Amino acid sequence: MSQAGQTINDRILAAKHSLAGQGLAKAVCKATTEEIIGPKKKHLDYLLHCTNEPNVSIPTLANLLIERTLNPSWVVVYKGLITIHHLMCYGNERFTQYLASSNSNFQLSNFLDKTGVQGYDMSPFIRRYAKYLSEKSVSYRTVALDFCKVKRGKDGGTLRTMTGDKLLKTLPVLQAQIDGLLEFDCTSQDLNNGVINSSFMLLFRDLIRLFACYNDGVINLLEKYFDMGKKQARDALDLYKKFLIRMDRVAEFLKVAENVGIDKGDIPDLAKAPSSLLEALEGHLASLEGRKPGSGGTTPTQGGHRVNVAAAVNVLNTTSNAFGTAANGAAIDERTAQKLLEEEAAAMEKFRENAGTHNPFAVAPPAAAEETPNILDLFGVAAPAGPPAWEGSADHPAPAPVGSDKASDDLLQLAGNPFANMLNAAGTGSFPPAAAPPPTSSPFMAPASAAGFGSVQSSSPFVSDNSFSNVFGQPTSAVSTGSAALFGDIMQPSGGVGATNGSKDGGAKVLTGDLDSSLANLASNLSFGPSGNKSLIGGPARGPPMAKPAGFNPFPQQQQMAHPFM
Repeated sequence: MSQAGQTINDRILAAKHSLAGQGLAKAVCKATTEEIIGPKKKHLDYLLHCTNEPNVSIPTLANLLIERTLNPSWVVVYKGLITIHHLMCYGNERFTQYLASSNSNFQLSNFLDKTGVQGYDMSPFIRRYAKYLSEKSVSYRTVALDFCKVKRGKDGGTLRTMTGDKLLKTLPVLQAQIDGLLEFDCTSQDLNNGVINSSFMLLFRDLIRLFACYNDGVINLLEKYFDMGKKQARDALDLYKKFLIRMDRVAEFLKVAENVGIDKGDIPDLAKAPSSLLEALEGHLASLEGRKPGSGGTTPTQGGHRVNVAAAVNVLNTTSNAFGTAANGAAIDERTAQKLLEEEAAAMEKFRENAGTHNPFAVAPPAAAEETPNILDLFGVAAPAGPPAWEGSADHPAPAPVGSDKASDDLLQLAGNPFANMLNAAGTGSFPPAAAPPPTSSPFMAPASAAGFGSVQSSSPFVSDNSFSNVFGQPTSAVSTGSAALFGDIMQPSGGVGATNGSKDGGAKVLTGDLDSSLANLASNLSFGPSGNKSLIGGPARGPPMAKPAGFNPFPQQQQMAHPFM
């Protein structure tokens, strides 16, 4: 233990948790150091925040704190108990629920620190404090209520509106918790260090709230007393007698609180009920049991019963109001409250006046016209301003797409984004005409005027214009020759294609209505190996003629392949 700061053991333990990445364990270690002061507020606030986080394990946190209560040092044990009590008072209710359901009370009934005189002095208070925390957990487990957090007062208070049977079962549990608190039994001379002072303040806070609930329960009990049966009346009278005894002990505890420097305005006043009420209660029970009341007394009338109960309830209501005010904080009078409300209204009005001049977001910008976003405009090409290509008519033909007719100029087809054009057309409600393109039997060819794709001259941008002319029988233009000269030998086929072949078959159709003949024509115009080059240089073009003559064999390639073996 240390009066001047953390010990070397505290620093080593904190460093160990830091290296292990255990932030929660480090915070628990920081809150329960061997320094003889109460737990620091920043560490308690961090642990309170952890109880409200869904990703923090409440059992892990509770077990870490319980583990600290097994330390041999009285300072560490006491500060561990204070931290647990603080989390039960101000933390999430899940923490209290876990302690109540774990069935593991604090095993500190035989705790004794023999390391010094102060350890001997503080050990009894540690044992009593641990017993009270155990009673607090047991009461929550029994009635599923935290008496320090329930609603109090005559307007909808929990114990004020409770039924008679349930009230007779709840009040003994509340009495046991108050007994555990009052057994702390310290004097102003015992409160001589920061650790025990911290625990005393938490106990004082709990006592104010517990006794306010206790007072509400007794008022409800008295109001129902004369309507109870014999057995219930006997139990109720016994509870009321215990209430009077505990009221005297609470008054002694409040005197100690006043002596240690707690503000007198925070200490409520206790008002005792008149002694005639007890006599009236005993007389009513005697009449129910068929016996005479106590010595020298006569059985009061029923009207006298009601008068005594009304007077006692008024006195107890005064006590309830005093304790409720102390539990909820210092109250302010009506004039002060009205003044505060007027100041708040004036400040809000001033804020609204200045909001338009200082807030750039006060005036919303005018809404712009909705536009269909070009989701598929991958290359940032703007959509054409005119109508779609399929909306052209004979009188107003659609403008031709701007671009070069050479296949090599647009290798990646970046001249336009057909998908964006299609999306824009769909957004404006314009759709291509319903007429379908002319059918074709070749899967390699698409109509040149397909909707959304413009007029693309080449289906493969990775070959030269001469190759296109030789394969498809189109005449080679000067522009295509210039393009081939520009690229040189790059991207040119290995075998040259003569102009004779292209001019010879230039007027014939490349594609016919028959798929087999179309494939045969395409294969005959392509060069495969040296034999193909030889035939392209001097000989006539292989394959059947473009028209389908009589006796035409639909499998010319089988004849050519069989020729070397003849």
